[in-house]
This record gives sequence, structure tokens and C-alpha cells, in this order.
Amino acid sequence: MTSHTDADLLALAARLAEEAAEIIRTIRARGFETLTKTDASPVTEADHAAEAHILKGLRSAVPDIPVIAEEEVASGLRGAVSPSYWLVDPLDGTREFAAGRDDFTVNIGLVRDGRAVLGAMALPAYHQLYTGGINAPAERRDRTGVHRIHTRTPPAEGLSVLASRHYADDPRLAAYLGERRIASIGNIGSAVKFARVAEGAVDFYPRLGPTMEWDTAAPQAIVEAAGGHITQLDGTSLLYGKPDWKNPPFLCTGTL
Repeated sequence: MTSHTDADLLALAARLAEEAAEIIRTIRARGFETLTKTDASPVTEADHAAEAHILKGLRSAVPDIPVIAEEEVASGLRGAVSPSYWLVDPLDGTREFAAGRDDFTVNIGLVRDGRAVLGAMALPAYHQLYTGGINAPAERRDRTGVHRIHTRTPPAEGLSVLASRHYADDPRLAAYLGERRIASIGNIGSAVKFARVAEGAVDFYPRLGPTMEWDTAAPQAIVEAAGGHITQLDGTSLLYGKPDWKNPPFLCTGTL
């Protein structure tokens, strides 16, 4: 790859995310084994195959941009913060995937100077691809074509909220939402929640439990390109390059 423009990098990430999504669909169709990592989280053949494909594509096309990827980190390759780097989650929502549900994603994001500047996120089960960045509009590509997307202004009846399936009974969530006008609350897994905020299907995704930088970089770039915001609980931006790649709690909101 001779050019490093953001448009070129986003096109590369989008292509690799779509190709990884096809790998995941193929493995899902023929069956797979679910294993447990040392941190007690699940991993499958699809995680490893999708990551291997993405890493090969990124490192061959732009070898000067380091890649931090979930399964490599889990294997002990920690990586280091640099001015620019890719963050890859080859299968965000492995629990959903392993359980036969549809809410899982492929996330490829680029960080520059601590900020998520572009991202591609594929939703394999839905045949959807979301892209966006600081210099690129937020778009959804699906079987009907390419659509520009934007967050919405919350309706008068209240916020539509999506929260994590695995923290549905977290008392902190009920306490946090207690003073807000809420129209509905749903619970699903993975970064699909970001996509639904970005396209204006829901208004609010509060994340009070743990996440890693590769979970959020690509979705954050897309949500912000769509007019939304991802902030820490104190209102400051969610930034990147943190120790051990761990995120603090954050709020994903649509148009304020």
C-alpha cells in the first residue's frame, strides 16, 4: 500500500472487516469448538481465524503502523503504545457467537495521538458494515446499498437505552438511569449497541462494566462520525493508550 491517507486506511479496514465477517460466517455454518482463555473468557476458532486474516492484511499493507489485537495480547504479546496504532477485536461478542445469537462484531479501529480516528465494524450475522472517522462520514453498508447514518435527538417520551446483556442485573445501571426519562431498555451483547446508537435506532448505551480498547476504538470513531459522543462518566473524552488497554466506564450517547 503506497498511500497512507485516511481514506485508504479506512477502505483497507473495511475490506478486512468484511472478509473476516465471511470467515466467521463460514466457521459458524460448519460448527466449532468453544475454549476458555486464562481470564475465563471464551474463544473459538472463528476468533483466531478472523484475527489471523486481519493481522496479515494490515501488516502487509501498512507495516509501519503497529497492530494491537485481542488474541495476540491474550497469548502474551502485549504490544506498546505508539503515536498511531490499529486496535483489532476479531470477534467482539464471542459469548453471543458461541450461544448461537447474532449480536457479535468485527472491530478494526485506528488510534492516532490517543484518539480513535477511524473505524470499520462488521456485523456478520446481519451482513452489515459500519464505517466512519474524523474525516469520513458514518455509513452503513448492507444488502440494499450504502446508507449515510446519523444519531438522533432523543424523543419527548424519553431515552431508548441499550445495555449489556451480561450486566443486565447490575444495580449500578438502575441507579444511574434512575433520574432519567426512559422510554425503553434493551439488553444485547457486543459492540452492536454502538451501531444502533450511531444509526439513530436508540439513544443511549451506558457501559459501567469493564471493556478493553479494542472493544471500543472502531465503534467510537463511527459513533462520533455519526454525531454521537463517547465520554467517561465525568464528561471527558474516552482516550486510548491506557495501561493494559483497559477502559474506564463510559457513556455512549446520540445527539445531545
